[in-house]
Amino acid sequence: MKPIQMVDLKGQYEKIKDEVNQGIQDCIDATAFINGPAVMEFQRDFENYLQVKHVIPCANGTDALQIAMMALGLKPGDEVIVPAFTYVATAEVIGLLGLKPVMVDVDADTFNIEIENLEKYITANTKAIVPVHLYGQSADMEKVMKFAEKHNLFVIEDNAQAIGADYTFADGTSKKTGSIGHIGCTSFFPSKNLGCYGDGGALMTNDDELAAKIRMIANHGQEKKYYHKVLGCNSRLDTIQAAVLKVKLKHLDKYSAARNKMANYYDEHLKDIDAIEIPVRASNSKHVFHQYTLKIKNGKRDDLQAYLKEKGVPSMIYYPLPLYRQEAFQQYVEDGFSLPVTEDLCKEVLSLPVHTEFDQEVQDYIISEIKNFFNKN
Repeated sequence: MKPIQMVDLKGQYEKIKDEVNQGIQDCIDATAFINGPAVMEFQRDFENYLQVKHVIPCANGTDALQIAMMALGLKPGDEVIVPAFTYVATAEVIGLLGLKPVMVDVDADTFNIEIENLEKYITANTKAIVPVHLYGQSADMEKVMKFAEKHNLFVIEDNAQAIGADYTFADGTSKKTGSIGHIGCTSFFPSKNLGCYGDGGALMTNDDELAAKIRMIANHGQEKKYYHKVLGCNSRLDTIQAAVLKVKLKHLDKYSAARNKMANYYDEHLKDIDAIEIPVRASNSKHVFHQYTLKIKNGKRDDLQAYLKEKGVPSMIYYPLPLYRQEAFQQYVEDGFSLPVTEDLCKEVLSLPVHTEFDQEVQDYIISEIKNFFNKN
């Protein structure tokens, strides 16, 4: 059996090789490496896929979050509500802009921002909230938007892990994640569900004025070349990466279906192990399983991970430490600050391999080794 990978990018590439190679060759032949035709073509295709008015490609997902906050006019000292159980980039850009990240707890089942107890975090300085659609499942956006409207907050969706997911509102209507808040942000890091072959990102919005600001900020603060209205940055999606994404976008729903098939199989064979909690799927969100993340109870998580490593099975802990315990964020929290669900999750979560090119024999091996571990322990 060949080595097991968390994500099989090579296997995925082999199936779309001719399309990808042709797209890259077209870029090279045209020598239009910056803002070439493929960037605009991918932008239009992505707008159609998401059913959103504006997609603004940029250099990476972290830039997307930073540019979003700049476009919304957030000022030093403004407070931004962010889940404490997420990747560092979500809160990192808040601090870099001189804003204050206000870290809050998440739902124990979906791992997404928990809305019910947020009132106590609202101050006169609260200006925005960043729901993160973690592991491929939407945060409860209807509640998020109502909370934001009540407190006059901007909503910036961190959609780096959930491209392709649908959120269904109480009235039965649905929207793609990233298209619901004031601005959506995503990453095209290679391991993402829609990933390029380098760095890449994008912002999404239905607001014409915001879209114009985002484009200007991402282009050195200029609308007209050499005339700079604001201090901006240089954040572009390379034409070659856009060509790759244009091809892969056509396959995204098929990729999501493959991930769900693999997740369903894990569910079926792991659900009866007492020490394991399989992922909870919210009824109002289609899950696209960027990660397949278990909760391992009874303090067995680290032992299980070590055992799987011995057996050649990779796994990852997303994330081992709450943001408020990271050294970089100590200035934003008081001594002893703690959030109970986040604390538990950091000790329990374990993500198994899940990708578009799964092999049934390999998945059966992973499952059998997990069962072997718990039979012995």
